[in-house]
Amino acid sequence: MSEQTFSLNIRKDGIGILTMDVPGESMNTLKAAFVEEIRAVLEGVRANKDLIGLVIASGKKDSFIAGADISMLDACTSAADAQTLSREGQIIFAEIENLDIPVIAAIHGPCLGGGLELALACHGRVASDHGKTVLGVPEVQLGLLPGSGGTQRLPRLIGVAKALDLMLTGKQVRAKQAGKMGLVDEVVPLSILMEAAIALARKGKPRHVLRRDVQGKLLETSKLGRNVLFSQAHKGIRAKTRGNYPAPERILEVVRIGMEEGIQAGLAAESRHFGELVMTPESAALRSLFFATTQMKKEVSYQGAAPRKIGHAAVLGGGLMGGGIAYVTATKAGVPVRIKDVAQVGISNAMRYSYDLLNKKLKRRHILRSELEKQMSLLSGSLDFSGFSRVDMVVEAVFEDLALKHQMVQEVERECGEQTIFASNTSSLPIHQIAEGAARPGQIVGLHYFSPVDKMPLAEIIPHAGTSAETVATTIAFARAQGKTPIVVKDEAGFYVNRILAPYMNEAARLVLEGEPVEVLDGALLDFGFPVGPINLLDEVGIDVGAKISPILERELGGERFQAPAAFDKLLKDDRKGRKNGKGFYRYGKPDLLSRLTGKGSKKQVDESVYELLGVKPQAKLAKTELVERCVLLMLNEAAMALDSGVIASARDGDIGAIFGIGFPPFLGGPFRYMDSLGIAELVARLEHYQQRHGERFAPCSRLKAMAAEGQSFY
Repeated sequence: MSEQTFSLNIRKDGIGILTMDVPGESMNTLKAAFVEEIRAVLEGVRANKDLIGLVIASGKKDSFIAGADISMLDACTSAADAQTLSREGQIIFAEIENLDIPVIAAIHGPCLGGGLELALACHGRVASDHGKTVLGVPEVQLGLLPGSGGTQRLPRLIGVAKALDLMLTGKQVRAKQAGKMGLVDEVVPLSILMEAAIALARKGKPRHVLRRDVQGKLLETSKLGRNVLFSQAHKGIRAKTRGNYPAPERILEVVRIGMEEGIQAGLAAESRHFGELVMTPESAALRSLFFATTQMKKEVSYQGAAPRKIGHAAVLGGGLMGGGIAYVTATKAGVPVRIKDVAQVGISNAMRYSYDLLNKKLKRRHILRSELEKQMSLLSGSLDFSGFSRVDMVVEAVFEDLALKHQMVQEVERECGEQTIFASNTSSLPIHQIAEGAARPGQIVGLHYFSPVDKMPLAEIIPHAGTSAETVATTIAFARAQGKTPIVVKDEAGFYVNRILAPYMNEAARLVLEGEPVEVLDGALLDFGFPVGPINLLDEVGIDVGAKISPILERELGGERFQAPAAFDKLLKDDRKGRKNGKGFYRYGKPDLLSRLTGKGSKKQVDESVYELLGVKPQAKLAKTELVERCVLLMLNEAAMALDSGVIASARDGDIGAIFGIGFPPFLGGPFRYMDSLGIAELVARLEHYQQRHGERFAPCSRLKAMAAEGQSFY
């Protein structure tokens, strides 16, 4: 007989405690296989006339229900199969809602997706005020919508606008925020969570009063107001998704149907659209990304070596990167970090960086003052190496100068313990060169973050030939503790992300020099699904930085594809570095008073003088599909070459690196899944088409040609 997931314990006072504890799992997730077991439990509850209330709780230490097990969606062969799964969930949760006795959810830890939908079906909710307690419906991030009644119950509990905000963004809220918006009835310390839930169950079914602000009353209580609300929401969705993600529009439609035609019509629309969304290529790609990152988190060793614990860390350099690295080390990893800089102002700036980010969280009531002070206490600074004797990991974030990095290695080896790892946050210098002359080369590794460090989720781990497996395993674990998704890449120029980005950016620059308007080019790549256009990105990264990286890649890897257009020297001579100095392809001056009042000019404007400087007259001549293909095909070809030469270990790592490192459109699944969806033979044909028109930089690599001939795919 298989182990049971649900157990019912009836107290002497007539309150039943229904505990969910999935055997062998660290977190509870809802599975289709539980339906019969839940039905049997509910039948027993209905039959027991001594029961006066029911509390649903988790048997897991730090989680309520993390959502539905999405692997069951892959077993669906049609929209009808997925629709049936949704209907099953709706029916079970309706049975909970229709119980005569009060049902209260006692929530501690993640209460997400199907877990929150179950809690919404209860008559009341009590949440612990613990930092691990978060509530949300993140299905949109998987290309789906809440499919077990959430699209109908959530707007009725907290109002349409707040419900749409949660469903369309997938964001999670802390218990106190949930209490403020009426999502939970009470927020209490963990120590009295069950006591409070039992007390609420004893009182009978709680009465909920929808808390609407003035705007909510205007927009949600009349048909005219709701029309305005849904119309504005639809415009916002189209502006953000550019039609690439179907789920947000379906969420909006299902909520609207429920509010206008009643809950039964809303539930029918919910299950139907859930079924359709499961079968979309966008959801399949987003789910594959979820599974890939989940799988990576389970890989705790590297080449058989286990990671060592990092008790203390240090950062060399108090600039923007150093400040960001110190912040994620202290606040995410919870590791004390020492910041060393040559000037006190550098240390002060790095400390201020963390304080400003934490203070923002404090103002939004995401953290308490005590939490801010506790996290700031993990940060300290020094102009010398005092305190470095106990440091286990040093992350170097100084200037891109090889002699300076050699000096840092020597000083760390002199001042720190023999086990201390030296991790370089270089973006262009080979790690084996940094390790030259080191006394302990086995403890030198690349740890490449992306800017801004507090937001960008990727980290590239770059071992050189002599880096020990334990050093790599420890660095991977350290990056994960900082909230990063790390991939291990080979020690070659540009590593992986910058290598595939360079040909893409260079081609965008060539298109501008051919006279294509900047805003048209950027718009085409935004429509394709990138978060920013390539020329906008060049401004953000820094035109000077791009100019430094291209020659290194061209020298180390060869090939016309890395050759930056010579005309870009004119930009640097004109002191155009991009956003950092307020002078690039776009304007960065503050809008005038009239623009601020009217809202006109709020959209970023191209600095028209850049065309004269480059000697071109802007005129849109090429179709948007050609603009996209010329940039993206070079990135895809380069990704295939990077895999072929072992820069990345797998197509999976390449997809994650591109999505998390440069914002490759997630709904396409990454460069390798996208190449599969195009068909390798079709990809080779398109590259050869552009090769004939524009030269050898478009020549398809040998790996792609061989795959096309054999009818192979990456997955």
